[in-house]
Amino acid sequence: MTTTFDLRLTTLSAAYTAGDITPRQLFIALRDKAAELNPEFNAFIHLMTAAELEPYLAALDGKTPAELPLYGIPFAIKDNIDLVGVPTTAACPAYAYTPETSATVVDQLIALGAVPLGKTNLDQFATGLNGTRSPYGECRNSVHPDYPSGGSSAGSSLAVALGLCSFALGTDTAGSGRVPAALNNLVGLKASKGLISTAGVVPACRTLDCVTFFTATAAEASQLLALTARLDARDEYSRSNPLWNDGSAFGQIKTFRFGIPQHLEFLGCAESAALFAATIEQLKALGGEPVEVDFAPFLEAARLLYEGPWVAERYSVAGALIEQQPDAVLPVIKAVLEKAPGTTAVQLFQAQYRLQQLKAVCDRTMAEVDCVLTPAYPRPVTLAELHAEPVKRNSDLGYYTNFMNMLDYAAVAVPAATMHNGLPWGVTLFGRVFTDQYLLSLADALQHQTGLKLIGGNALITPPPRNPARNDRARLVVCGAHLDGLPLNWQLRQRGGRLLETTRSSPDYKLYALAGGPPLRPGMVRVAEGGAAVEVEVWELPSQELGSFLTGIPAPLGLGKVQLADGRRETGFICEPYGLDGAQDITELGGWRTYLKRRS
Repeated sequence: MTTTFDLRLTTLSAAYTAGDITPRQLFIALRDKAAELNPEFNAFIHLMTAAELEPYLAALDGKTPAELPLYGIPFAIKDNIDLVGVPTTAACPAYAYTPETSATVVDQLIALGAVPLGKTNLDQFATGLNGTRSPYGECRNSVHPDYPSGGSSAGSSLAVALGLCSFALGTDTAGSGRVPAALNNLVGLKASKGLISTAGVVPACRTLDCVTFFTATAAEASQLLALTARLDARDEYSRSNPLWNDGSAFGQIKTFRFGIPQHLEFLGCAESAALFAATIEQLKALGGEPVEVDFAPFLEAARLLYEGPWVAERYSVAGALIEQQPDAVLPVIKAVLEKAPGTTAVQLFQAQYRLQQLKAVCDRTMAEVDCVLTPAYPRPVTLAELHAEPVKRNSDLGYYTNFMNMLDYAAVAVPAATMHNGLPWGVTLFGRVFTDQYLLSLADALQHQTGLKLIGGNALITPPPRNPARNDRARLVVCGAHLDGLPLNWQLRQRGGRLLETTRSSPDYKLYALAGGPPLRPGMVRVAEGGAAVEVEVWELPSQELGSFLTGIPAPLGLGKVQLADGRRETGFICEPYGLDGAQDITELGGWRTYLKRRS
């Protein structure tokens, strides 16, 4: 019987620290297990030999998990991502080359202590969502033999789902990191474009490509993103990660608004429809408020990816090989790309203009919610269906994924249920660019809420984070002239502010009407005794606007932390003690609006 290891980051690190196992012992066992499973699943194109592994393992000698965050952590690399000295094939032997340097993200992970187990199978040139389009063999599902693994990051999803690696690298241009995650009971993080460097990645669509993580849990994906989201001079499409999206942004979410498409498509699968409805209820139980959104513009943007000129961007990678060696490329890939050579520059600009129009509409929708929930795909398709209708059934899998990078959003696939036949079933949470850690926070909460077993039958034992999650919106507690409808409220609305709730502070504050004006202004001061609850509003505004708002606040007021009735501490108005000279104590009135009514 093959030994099964718990390869989650925290448990494996603890096992190393306790001396229960060494990296060399683990990798010998994992290589043997991978070699045993590969004839059935075709997960790996190249498994590292003992000689190839030795330099990476030797680099760990004398080190400990306390020194290296990913000490001895096994990971797999999709074979369109470079690992120095190992051929990169993109699942096309005629295209293969041996890189002299590794991809930036691979170098980052190795420097942190991670060790590559091998290069994984994929749909050729990362063109596909099913995992069957490879000369190295089709990849079947990790759980159910009648279904595909999903793709194009097929082998990477299997490497994690089969217990061969702690995590794996994939890519995602149109859903290649989310579809296989959902089909194999994994978290699949498609971070915002540019957060994870794509230097050393064979392009599918260079302007859209993302490197992705496959993990058992959202917490692990959060940790990996925090370690690798760095601006990279090697990648001209690399982008800086805003501080509101760093590792500390992963946390608890108590209330949120999530969008749901008004018209959902399940392609006749009643079970998928029921599972999605159940997931909505799970999110509501977590404090979520569902909001119906018009999904038509998102779907139109999705159609542009393969029906528009972006196919020509894919052709720019494989086109020369197709023209010189037509038989080197799989027929289904050639069929997808065959219209690309006729694409004109005029068509490209027309499509870009339409995409920008659609993005403006979609961005307005996204501004009103914290995220949107969709199925990962309308319904799973079988291997038999894929063989019978390879293009149509592949397209079915991308119904809810193809628009994501076109519109520049962040997304994470998360397990949500198991179908009657045992096949894993998942959903996607997507949000505005650079809200990755917030989405992972919600994915983590959903994993705890559903209580689904992880890969290998492991239970989710990691406690939820204790700190509040953050996204690209800052919450602001106001108690006076900035209240809705009052003289200074325009300062919030001008900056894109949105009223979240009317509530009260904890009973630890005194409220004063400050001297001077107009406009009349209150001062809210925390006291040890004699305080009361004060009526306040909680507003939300883009984080990038908070600085300009702060600099415009006149003394003696400023921003600090205000405790609300439910115990939350949010950023809000506070008053310096000297500002109370000549002020009137109006605490007994309970709020500024009551004071204004009394005064009038």
